[in-house]
Amino acid sequence: MRLLNAQTKQFEEFFGITPPYAILSHTWGSNELTFKQMEQSGYTPSRKIDGCCEQALKDNLKYVWADTCCIDKSSSAELSEAINSMYAWYGASKICYAYLSDVPHRIEIEKENSAFSRSRWFTRGWTLQELIAPEKVAFYDESWKLIGRKSSSEEDEHFTKLLSRVTRINFWVLKHRRSLDHFSVAQRMSWAACRTTTRVEDVAYSLLGLFGVNMPLLYGEGPRAFVRLQEEILKNSDDESIFAWDFDSSPLLEGGRHTFMCQLFASSPADFASCMDLKACIPAGVRPSHYTLTNKGLHIEADVWTSPLDSSLVFARLNCAPHDREGSRMSLALPLLRSKDNDMLFFRPWGPPALVSS
Repeated sequence: MRLLNAQTKQFEEFFGITPPYAILSHTWGSNELTFKQMEQSGYTPSRKIDGCCEQALKDNLKYVWADTCCIDKSSSAELSEAINSMYAWYGASKICYAYLSDVPHRIEIEKENSAFSRSRWFTRGWTLQELIAPEKVAFYDESWKLIGRKSSSEEDEHFTKLLSRVTRINFWVLKHRRSLDHFSVAQRMSWAACRTTTRVEDVAYSLLGLFGVNMPLLYGEGPRAFVRLQEEILKNSDDESIFAWDFDSSPLLEGGRHTFMCQLFASSPADFASCMDLKACIPAGVRPSHYTLTNKGLHIEADVWTSPLDSSLVFARLNCAPHDREGSRMSLALPLLRSKDNDMLFFRPWGPPALVSS
């Protein structure tokens, strides 16, 4: 891991055991100090990096890490390692400094629609994992004055609750009192629903750590990256809430008639915006499903039944339900259209999953 010495402003590399370090979370601007610039011209004073280093030294930390200058982005191998390791690196830091460059000093942060709650930092994809992974995150305004801290400490509880309201992320996750595994795939996706990234592939890559998966980076693949992320999640999880997203439809001509069809997987985290309270659970008397990805699509074993109104429409039960229905015999069911050419082949039509009783 390449760290920046906060005093000398020189890089030092560590393999295996890494010394204590602070880590920077921020939004990118137009004149960021990059690794290439430091290699060519040495360190150039920067309010962002200077402030980070000064605060680290005040916190008795000798090293800092910042994605702007500590990654050689000209090396695809190094970039891939960094992105796949990012969640772990933020989690291993002694403290994370969230620098909100668009928040002025001395504002009322709890005021509705405040500059704090409207900060660009809360809208970016990468900052989601940077908020959740570290146990301690200290927020600073444009002048590097402390706004508040997120931590497991009781004295930071009020500010952490404010963060939970602003981000719609579960309070206990922010406090590090509940693990991510306690929350369904759909719930975790919903935390990213209103966030964006500059490159479309980073919508997926910025979520790797939240789901504990690794995958190669293929910049240029576009939205396919988010589909690959969901495929990787399926390899390690039996959480069927991944299929319980709301979606936009696209017309498809099938069997000589017009129906609105969609793909099985969501196209972005925005499709999960309404899934904040969706829990992964297996209702009483319902068997867990088994599925594998094939070249024809998803092969799944699930409880299904045919609609009494349309023999081509079937429902496949998903082992997930809204939080207030957890422990009952209620769960969601996915509507599917049977292929005219193959009774065992189904397509997902337009329409949200239905809440049904077992």
